[in-house]
Amino acid sequence: MIRNKLIALGEALIDFIPNEKGCEFYEVTEFSPKVGGAPANVCCAYSVLGGRSGIITQLGNDPFGASILRELKSYGVDTGEIALTDKANTALAFVSLGKDGNRTFSFYRKPSADMLYSAEQLNRDYFSDAYVFHFCSVDLGDFPMKEAHRRAIEYAKESGVMVSFDPNLRFQLWQDIDLLKSTVNEFIGYADILKISDEELEFITGEKDINKALDILFRGDVKLVIYTCGAGGAYVFTKKISVYSEAPKAKVVDTTGAGDGFMGSFLYKLNQSGVTVNNISETDKATLQSCADFSTAFCAISVTRHGAMSSYPTMDELN
Repeated sequence: MIRNKLIALGEALIDFIPNEKGCEFYEVTEFSPKVGGAPANVCCAYSVLGGRSGIITQLGNDPFGASILRELKSYGVDTGEIALTDKANTALAFVSLGKDGNRTFSFYRKPSADMLYSAEQLNRDYFSDAYVFHFCSVDLGDFPMKEAHRRAIEYAKESGVMVSFDPNLRFQLWQDIDLLKSTVNEFIGYADILKISDEELEFITGEKDINKALDILFRGDVKLVIYTCGAGGAYVFTKKISVYSEAPKAKVVDTTGAGDGFMGSFLYKLNQSGVTVNNISETDKATLQSCADFSTAFCAISVTRHGAMSSYPTMDELN
């Protein structure tokens, strides 16, 4: 069996991207709708490079949900495990872009359709031929989707599928920040691959220095840690070795989805390099360096374009 499919679980939503940069929300006169949501973005990055991917989520039975389905299909993402519901609307996120291209968010999801997806809706067989299962923290709040994540991780591990976790912290979505911290730290232990950004490190670990934080991060099943620093490049660690990839110079237009693009492209390159859940701990330095360099190059192109999915380069563009 050839395992090259990425499965992601979690939110797929509409990002409303401002047509002006460096504005407060009240100053923005126009927004453009773009399909987003971290798990959906990761699937898209993986697919545009030539991989197979599919997302498990729930959308509202509304025009926004229909738009997301259409967009994901256009990028080659399998939508067969997406449920539709009349009980809640599709999630929306309005994005504000600072002068440096960094974002703030305003979410409309109280609740949104994805939050109501339950463990009972999962298809165990969908995991049987997967390479990696990926998830984030946005849908780990106190609602049914959290238990769906637990069940999905169980199915992934039963099927010998690698588990990848990017906390992708969104503080605006949590009334109890301590609960966010404890939840993220609980789910870290289930992951084989953990991605964490320089903006998230201290909140999650209590340490500002990645080298001091590694003993905290390498726990449970964690075998590989990716530490991204935006324009400062990225580090990749196993318990035995580490590599650093310098970020190529880029004129930043929009960083929306850049971290997700890094993750999707990294997992794609990891698969192409023959790295599996069984040998990831023994991955050599040259392979890790190649994967990290591939993803920093991918992101350097992505941030020069607007949106998330629409910004991701194909393999031809990378070459």
